[in-house]
Amino acid sequence: MPASNHAYRNARRLRRKMSLPEVLLWQILRKQPGYIKFRRQHPIGRYVLDFYVIESKLGIEIDGISHDIGDRPARDEERDRWIEAQGIRMLRISAKDVLADPNAVADSVVRLCTER
Repeated sequence: MPASNHAYRNARRLRRKMSLPEVLLWQILRKQPGYIKFRRQHPIGRYVLDFYVIESKLGIEIDGISHDIGDRPARDEERDRWIEAQGIRMLRISAKDVLADPNAVADSVVRLCTER
C-alpha cells in the first residue's frame, strides 16, 4: 500500500529528529554493510518505519522506554499486524541494546537480511 502524503511529510520530519539510538545505528547501516541498502524513516501506509530493507522486506523499529508506557504496546502490536499483513517482516530492537553496542546490533541485522 502506498504511503499517504502525511506519512511522507512525517518521514521527512522524523529524519531530521532521529533519536540517539537511531542515529548510532544509521551511521553503520548507511554504509550498506553486506551490500544491503537500508532506508531510514521509510513511510508505509500511514506508518513510518525507523529502517527498511526493500530486498528482504524487513521493517526495523528501535523501541525506547516510551514503547512500554500506556496504550503504546497495544498500538505497536496493531501497527505490526498491519505492516506484516503487507508482507513486511518486523524486527523490534531495544534502544538500550543499540546504545550498549550499535555494531553488534548492526551485525545481527545484516546477518538476518543475508540469511533469507
